[in-house]
Amino acid sequence: TETTADLAWTLLMASARRIVEGDKYTRAGRWRAWGPTLFLGYDIHHATLGLVGLGRIGSEMAKRAKGFDMQVLYYDAFRREDLEQSLGVRYVDMDTLLRESDFVSLHTPLTDETRHLIGARELGMMKSTAILINSSRGPVVDQRALYEALRDGKIAHAGLDVFEVEPIPADDPLLTLDNVTVVPHIASASHATRSKMAMMAAENLLAGLEGRLPPNCVNPEAWQ
Repeated sequence: TETTADLAWTLLMASARRIVEGDKYTRAGRWRAWGPTLFLGYDIHHATLGLVGLGRIGSEMAKRAKGFDMQVLYYDAFRREDLEQSLGVRYVDMDTLLRESDFVSLHTPLTDETRHLIGARELGMMKSTAILINSSRGPVVDQRALYEALRDGKIAHAGLDVFEVEPIPADDPLLTLDNVTVVPHIASASHATRSKMAMMAAENLLAGLEGRLPPNCVNPEAWQ
């Protein structure tokens, strides 16, 4: 949970401040002098963050936003009034979230209802200065519509850890754009978390072989 939220927050910050673009520019030897308009990005502090989904990872994103004095809006299929005060978040409908947010971060599972949840209509409602972050599942976003929105300047930037087809094909048009930051589905890829995931898998396997309920069983009702 926390490791994935860290990666989503990394994409948010890297996209806002155009870190990947600046890295490429510097390595290519194109940096000749400081300039007042060189790689202007967007402030994160005091901006508005819209969370689509306020589950485990969305809640961790809200906690991180507190350190940047952000206003946090959220939309979820189930309103979480129990978390609104403790996390300092405000429930709004999806359209309001898209219109008012400077950053929109997706934290929803992939279901029939959420497939292409973000398409041309939704992207068209966002600010032209807005940034979309997706660390949930690729098909939650209509990738072609996202490409067109980024190409045409309908939104400013996107930070993506997931894609409709993985690995993303080398000729995907998204990869021709500078205003998208892409990483290869690495949200949980820290040394500590991946080691813990492997240990959990081994413990589940051993428990099953020994006739014990696996400690991380998804469907314990089937154990009987």
